[in-house]
Formats: sequence, C-alpha cells, structure tokens
Amino acid sequence: MVLVYAKIKLSNPKLPDLLPIELTSLVNSSALHLCISESVASRLSLETHEMRDVQTVVEKIHSLPYVGPIRADFVNRFWFLGTKVIENETLLDAVPMKDMDLVIHPSRQTLSVNPLSTNKPFYKIK
Repeated sequence: MVLVYAKIKLSNPKLPDLLPIELTSLVNSSALHLCISESVASRLSLETHEMRDVQTVVEKIHSLPYVGPIRADFVNRFWFLGTKVIENETLLDAVPMKDMDLVIHPSRQTLSVNPLSTNKPFYKIK
C-alpha cells in the first residue's frame, strides 16, 4: 500500500476571523471519516457535539469526540463537514475527496483535482 500525503487547509466557518490551519494530511481513500488531531480541534475552537464510536483496523473500539463544523480546502476545492478527533494525526478520507472531486495518483504519491474538471467539482448523481 502506498501512503499519500497532501497539504490541506482547515478552518472554522463559524469563526471567520480565526486564521485557517494549513497542514499535511494522510490521504486514505479506504477510510470514510475525516479525523483531525486534538490540537487542531482546539486551535480552531470547534464545538464537540457528541461522542461517537469508531473501530480501528485492529478492531479496537474507541469513543471519539465528534466536532464541527469545519471547512476543508484543497487547491481550489472546499467542503463543509463534521469530524472525529484523534490523538495526533489528520486523515483525509474518501467522502470529502469524492465531494471535492479529487483523485489519488499512486505512482506519483500525490493528490490532485480531477484533471477532467479542473475549474470546479463535477458530480455523477445517477
């Protein structure tokens, strides 16, 4: 399995005067839930809405804070969402990648906007 990392920008849309955070995130198209670190959640002053149970790859169950709203930006794309808080890593998953119409290039180990729709995301809904 090839690990891909990408620079993303995260912000709190409820606090527009708070500066966004730019960071390097692990990109995982197999995961379905964006995760951010505790320090990012704190720096963005995100509200905890509830605790949610998640299962790790080794099948251990954890109860994690679900926070938001958060805005994720990559190049000329953005997405609004809620997210789970993990200890120390940011994980960009398949759902925001699909919504922003992003593609992974495994051979180059990069993430980019879909070359077939460079100006704005394109969606197939049926």
